[in-house]
Amino acid sequence: MQDTDNQLPLHGLKVLEFTHAVMGPTCGLLLADMGAEVIHIEPPQGDSTRYLKGFGTGYFPFYSRNKKSLAIDLKATEGKKIIQELVEKADILVENFGPGTMDRLGYGYDNLSKINEKLIYCSLKGFLSGPYEQRHAMDEVVQMMGGLAYMTGPVGMPLRAGTSIVDITGGMFGFIGILLALYERNFTGKGKFVKGALFETTSFLMGQHMAYSAISKTPVPPMPARVSAWSVYRVFDTLHGEPIFIGIISDKHWEKFCEAFGRQDLLQNPKLKTNNDRISEREWLLPDLEKMFSQLDKNKVIHLCEKAEIPFAPIARPEDLFEDAQLNEGGSLLPTILPDGTVTKLPKSPLEYGNVDFSLRMNPPKIGEHTDEILHLLGYDDIEIAQLKQKNIIL
Repeated sequence: MQDTDNQLPLHGLKVLEFTHAVMGPTCGLLLADMGAEVIHIEPPQGDSTRYLKGFGTGYFPFYSRNKKSLAIDLKATEGKKIIQELVEKADILVENFGPGTMDRLGYGYDNLSKINEKLIYCSLKGFLSGPYEQRHAMDEVVQMMGGLAYMTGPVGMPLRAGTSIVDITGGMFGFIGILLALYERNFTGKGKFVKGALFETTSFLMGQHMAYSAISKTPVPPMPARVSAWSVYRVFDTLHGEPIFIGIISDKHWEKFCEAFGRQDLLQNPKLKTNNDRISEREWLLPDLEKMFSQLDKNKVIHLCEKAEIPFAPIARPEDLFEDAQLNEGGSLLPTILPDGTVTKLPKSPLEYGNVDFSLRMNPPKIGEHTDEILHLLGYDDIEIAQLKQKNIIL
């Protein structure tokens, strides 16, 4: 871990994060990685995300680095007082609780903006303003209702994407909104209410397909049934059944592919001169290529694809990324100690920004790891902190 806070673009900004799961924590992670001091507010028993099983196991460990943990009872009078004191000093608040929750707790924008008119308040929900805005939503729900699951799965088999893509993208839009509000605040001196949502994020992701539908005047086929714009753009099996994706997206690529793989017969075939010609001949061309790749070792195929300088990709699993040469040698994996003591490497924010290093400054925190530190900075002494702990107001 490096002490590079004062070199980071958002250094000096204070953020209160009332979040759980993925969408809100993604927004908070970006703020934290870019240098803001992010305080994750969680109950004394801990954020429920910490205890998720299955695919939820990795949520808290990944999205919580570079953040502090304040474990506090938000409903108790003493807890409310502490939050109000923090709001007075905060620049940004991020929340993704259910519709109306923050208002019921007394922490809605209308209340908190009266305490701090410079506060930028980012609310991340299932839906923006409209007839659905009081509905609860999850990533998979909006993938289904927004067309993403339809586009991902085979015909008649809607399938969610293999990561929390809408949650993550929605959190990124929240981050963008906050940056806009920070820029505007430089001129107005006042904060802003910013809102992002899962469903509208999904519709944005569907924009290119909606445009296609408008132009084609026909129903849009899901990705597995689509007519590709490229003659060779798919997965092939190599000698030992190890799959590899290969894309040939220009006539120059086709020429270099044929030369690298020793297929002068294909290169000299007048029926295969252009990409559109090759699309017309795919009925026999693709089986021919399938046979060729099935007789070659995967590493040989990779070597020849690199030689041809064409797009290609072995089919990786998440665990393969730990040893990926690009990620490791490029410094894109951060050695991290997780709250349970696990030592691993996790992806850093995928951005190069001059000479600034968006590195690990704090490991994902244990429950209430920074409670004492935060209260001391607010002026609470050890006796007062001990009394609050005795009442289970804080941990």
